[in-house]
Amino acid sequence: MEKNIVFRAVLLFSVLVIILAACAKPPTAEIEAAEAAVTKAENDPDAAAYAESSLTRARNALSRARTEVNAKRYDSAKSYAAEAVSAAEKAINDGRAAASRSREEANTLLAQVKQLLAETNAALENAKKVPRVQLDFPALTGGINNARNDISQAEAANNANRPRESLEKSRSARSALGDIQNRINEGVRETNRKK
Repeated sequence: MEKNIVFRAVLLFSVLVIILAACAKPPTAEIEAAEAAVTKAENDPDAAAYAESSLTRARNALSRARTEVNAKRYDSAKSYAAEAVSAAEKAINDGRAAASRSREEANTLLAQVKQLLAETNAALENAKKVPRVQLDFPALTGGINNARNDISQAEAANNANRPRESLEKSRSARSALGDIQNRINEGVRETNRKK
């Protein structure tokens, strides 16, 4: 009799599992929401430029959600879909924050390099007043003009909301101007030693 009760319980449990499995529906709304969130993040220029790791995580979670739906593991698919939405939102937020920091950095560096340009011009003019200074003034002037051009390009990129390009051009100008100042200072020091 006890075996009969156990058999009935196992049979009833098996029937319930089959019924529940047959009633389970794919998480279509969750997958669609995840697809929309990932597409939105992929189309966000700041997320694409600055939050690639979060964007990749969102894509991977969406892919796993689809795989789980195909395998009819709907609870797992819902979890992955939710992870995809969360990662996509994080990509957008991280992208905006990083873009804002990049714009601030570009503005700061551009202001600094403009000041450095003025200082380098002044140093060159002062060096011209030093008797018998051994400097290649045309080459130094050409270098300053190249740096001025980089600064103009950095400013244009900054105004067009391309902070990465602005930073690259500003850094190039800063490096060139620093080198020119070092050559000017060395030439003046060498002339003063010979006096």
